[in-house]
Amino acid sequence: MKNNEVIEHIVNWLKTYATQNNMNGFVVGVSGGIDSALTSTLCARTGLPTLCLEMPIKQQKNQVDRAQEHIMWLKKNHPNVSGKTINLDAVFSSFSSVTSGEDNSKEALLSLANSRSRLRMTTLYYFAARERYLVAGTGNKVEDFGVGFYTKYGDGGVDISPIADLMKSEVGALAKTLGISKAILEAPPTDGLWDDDRNDEQQLGATYKQLEWAMEQHHTGKKATDFVGENARVMTVFSQHHKANTHKMNPIPVCEIPDQLK
Repeated sequence: MKNNEVIEHIVNWLKTYATQNNMNGFVVGVSGGIDSALTSTLCARTGLPTLCLEMPIKQQKNQVDRAQEHIMWLKKNHPNVSGKTINLDAVFSSFSSVTSGEDNSKEALLSLANSRSRLRMTTLYYFAARERYLVAGTGNKVEDFGVGFYTKYGDGGVDISPIADLMKSEVGALAKTLGISKAILEAPPTDGLWDDDRNDEQQLGATYKQLEWAMEQHHTGKKATDFVGENARVMTVFSQHHKANTHKMNPIPVCEIPDQLK
């Protein structure tokens, strides 16, 4: 991949889209992970106002530290960047208290995890509406179109997706080219939706490198039965996630009323 050319292409695409739609700039949720670090850096390079929001909800300290250090780095190198920390602990605690109470079932905990993402989305759109900014999505190609590893109307609720055509390995390559910190480049990918330090690959059951491979095989029509051993397992993992999350990737179903009934 031609890293510098791809960076320039995305930056120009972002700036052109914002200008053509009479929007003033971008707002990005910065988590301390590589996807949000790359997205925020690309937005910053447009020269348009870019607001980086760090929105901790019972967050691990290392995630908070990486996010804040990245925002400081961006502000130092791009005068159009501003940063703000919106601590959503109290909001989340109040929400979980009135909805789940003492329910500690697996379903309730997963629902609350996704609610964290939706609270962050609401926060992003609050600031976006105030400033006429676009909410820039941070999902990569494997997450958005492979395994559907995102929250519907959470981190999946965005205006534009600048890195959604990049595999996770390509995200890493561009981030390295842009000089994003080693701490972020080497941090285990995590969705930041849990109180503990579980990462994406533990939840998914495969590494992103394996899932990229499986996604490529899937696009050629191959299935788990075409492989043996670890490759067969990885294909099964990919297929299970892809099938379960197809509803996220497809347009919202619309019940069309036949003409003769109108």
